[in-house]
Amino acid sequence: MGLNLTVMKQTADNVFLDSNILIYCYTTTEPDKQQKAFQVIDNNPQLFVSTQVLQEFCNVAYKKFSPQGVDLEAALSEIESMVSIHDNNIDTVRKANAIKNKYGYSFYDSLIISAALECGCNTLYSEDMQHSQTIENRLKIVNPFI
Repeated sequence: MGLNLTVMKQTADNVFLDSNILIYCYTTTEPDKQQKAFQVIDNNPQLFVSTQVLQEFCNVAYKKFSPQGVDLEAALSEIESMVSIHDNNIDTVRKANAIKNKYGYSFYDSLIISAALECGCNTLYSEDMQHSQTIENRLKIVNPFI
């Protein structure tokens, strides 16, 4: 039995980014990860993030970077110009609950997976989830840093 997810048309080009990919684009202390994050963005023309990913990005940026290190408003504008932004809604939350129960991810990781599926993505780039796992026979999780 599937999760009965309503999604945008899935294409081989639809890619969802977890917040850690965005954070590494702005790091100055981990150049290898920064380079790999840039490659993910440069090699995938149809990029998606959710409002949750942007919230996580801001939260980590406040903690990780000094106030002088990253102009957060400029970073958000830059990200907004490169990606499509998915607004999480009640359906996203309900589907995340089903994903959590089926796959055992944390609720917040399940919320990212749910949003990626709703965007019709075939790849989810994340450092924090199980590399190479396929969700609902449609979404492959890829850790670009290994």
